[in-house]
Amino acid sequence: MPHLSGLWKSLSVVKLFRNMLEWCLPKDMDLEGVEFKAIASGSHRVTTDFIYFRKGCYFGLACFANMAVESTVERGARMKSVGILSPSYTLLYRYMSFLEHQVRLQLQSPGHYSPLEAFYEDKRALLPPSGDGVVTACPANAWGAAINHSMHPEMKITHPAGCMSQFIRFFGEQIMVLWKLALLRRRILIFSPPPVGVVCYRVYCCCCLANISIPGVGVAVPEFRPFFYVNVADISALENELSYVACTTEKIFEEKKDLYDVYVDNQNVKTYREGLKPLLRLSTADREKYRKLTEQRQMLLYSQEENGDCVSSEEDLFILFFLEQNNRIFQTLSEVAGSPDPTLTQESVRAMGLDPHGDRLFLLHLLEIYGYDTLLVSEQLCCS
Repeated sequence: MPHLSGLWKSLSVVKLFRNMLEWCLPKDMDLEGVEFKAIASGSHRVTTDFIYFRKGCYFGLACFANMAVESTVERGARMKSVGILSPSYTLLYRYMSFLEHQVRLQLQSPGHYSPLEAFYEDKRALLPPSGDGVVTACPANAWGAAINHSMHPEMKITHPAGCMSQFIRFFGEQIMVLWKLALLRRRILIFSPPPVGVVCYRVYCCCCLANISIPGVGVAVPEFRPFFYVNVADISALENELSYVACTTEKIFEEKKDLYDVYVDNQNVKTYREGLKPLLRLSTADREKYRKLTEQRQMLLYSQEENGDCVSSEEDLFILFFLEQNNRIFQTLSEVAGSPDPTLTQESVRAMGLDPHGDRLFLLHLLEIYGYDTLLVSEQLCCS
């Protein structure tokens, strides 16, 4: 599997066969357990899929394919996966078409590794010999008041509408619940049966909900880390995580309530933590924000259809919408904290785009997590 990122480490390529590591470059790469990440549990039910995952300090992308064969040894089906590793997931999408093509070739001509070897040699020639892999989500310093197309993480869109529009349509108003939980750096686990590729995109979209670009804000809180696909082999790693978002095809995770704060099963967002249950209810401000998001999206689609606007995208709109909302909250908090009377009133809460009553608990969690200990809360906010 290759290491391809802005840090440009050495490259490695892996091919898998039915949860057995069949071939890899470089040969000395520690790939223990990767065979259970690159082929998701339950993949035998689908013909093709792609999987984003974490392996130590690296991110991986693997493309899976399943082909019927007349072979008793293979029990009528040949299933393989070809993948790459990188210190950052933001560049992996560039190699998806190559991986999809290679896994088809491996199904048709098993053991033919020369294209993979050539890929390894070609990419290795472009990479410096050293560099430390650093796991990052959507770094705050890569976001400005306006979206720069070359800076924000790009993901290959495998459906015409794009992963962001799918995310909006799939969760509807529940996006606002996920937004609050992401901003509070909760541990979010998304369950779905295969195919898992589109669910990996939901992990990515959840990460985009929590971006903040105000310098100094959020540096002391746990990073909201994307794990993408996880299985039972990741349990020990998840036990030590303070904040993450991940997806799984293994239903047994629902019983591991100490591993997550929020469990998402299709559109059903639930928690077993009493202190978080009120946050699952939409406030008046949540519905208003969702209405504005939907309205902006419809205006963009109209502009694209009528004027041929190819510059703006739904991805930009989605990311910028929540980035501006988050900045608005923390800009207001910073201004109130620096004022002679550091008291949050109904007016200041409305200035954040929040509901003074319906969002009171969310706001109290926010103050605690982000260290606004000196702020006082007006008695006006004590009752809903």
